[in-house]
Amino acid sequence: MANYIHERDDWPRFRWSDAQLVEKLAMVRHRQGRLIGRMEALGFPLRAEAVLETLTEDVLRSSEIEGEMLDREQVRSSIARRLGMEIGALTPADRHVEGVVEMMLDATQHYTSTLTEERLFAWHAALFPTGRSGMSRITVGAWCTDASGPMQVVSGPFGREKVHYEAPAASRLNAEMRAFLEWYNDDSGIDLVLKAGVAHLWFVTLHPFEDGNGRIARAIADQMLARSEQSPQRFYSMSSQIRQERNAYYKLLETTQKGDLDITKWLEWFLSCLNRAFDGAEATLTLVLKKAHFWEKYGPYPLNDRQRLILNRLLNGFEGKLNSSKWAKLCHCSQDTALRDIGDLLQRGILAKEPGGGRSTSYTLADDADFETAE
Repeated sequence: MANYIHERDDWPRFRWSDAQLVEKLAMVRHRQGRLIGRMEALGFPLRAEAVLETLTEDVLRSSEIEGEMLDREQVRSSIARRLGMEIGALTPADRHVEGVVEMMLDATQHYTSTLTEERLFAWHAALFPTGRSGMSRITVGAWCTDASGPMQVVSGPFGREKVHYEAPAASRLNAEMRAFLEWYNDDSGIDLVLKAGVAHLWFVTLHPFEDGNGRIARAIADQMLARSEQSPQRFYSMSSQIRQERNAYYKLLETTQKGDLDITKWLEWFLSCLNRAFDGAEATLTLVLKKAHFWEKYGPYPLNDRQRLILNRLLNGFEGKLNSSKWAKLCHCSQDTALRDIGDLLQRGILAKEPGGGRSTSYTLADDADFETAE
């Protein structure tokens, strides 16, 4: 008896009920069109800013799903540099961040390009530039081997692990991946949004790499979604929504991989998750308009580079509390200089003190409440 779908005689002939999916698919397609139309009406600068925010969230959350926390400013700067966007002072990014960004941009900006083994190997090598996953050396830029047994998804303490899933043997991977890539690149007539959902499931079921399979599966789905829209511009983040629904995501993957080849329930969830991701695009739009409103109001003010740097950090979602010590550290300046910069912005009404005082004094944008209700 087969324990997993890849062991079934009818593998990989996936099937689903079009009748059960038609309403959800129509809703997704409708919202896709409305969102793209709304974003394109913003004009180039705001649209570019929305793309930058979306891609930053996508990279951050896709890594976060796997337990990796990346630095937001490094990710944002890396994306902006690669897209040729002017965002002021750029934060140097380490090679791991650069690799994750490189993979995501290759998937979405070159969405019409054929997906090949070599391209997947390049993505994998970009994710693991040191040849290690944490402290462990892994096979990079090639399919995994059976040196340590079949790839497994496990949880629980050492010695009492629970196996949630076991991937196909490495000896099958060359043939399995050829079949997957042939299907992925073929114009099979499947709606491309549905194809994104099938591709995500199929790839993560094959689990062909020693690590990074989830991130690459989501990049593959993002590429197919870009094809469905015929645009490299991303205005919503599927990975951000999956991060919010992480438990349901893993539970449904496990259930589907232990079922039969009818993947209707998986595709229903995929479409519903994608639909909810469009709601997240509203938050991105609010942020973009907030920043535009802010700089329209304060752009003419004489501000030094340090002040502009910190104000942009606050607008992008500063993590934690901003105090004079953090200001000095971020701007590579003295505490006295930081206090003068802050005092100037307080006097102009651009910054405001948060409740509390003394050595714990922290600061926020004075107009935050106004921005939240704007537009």
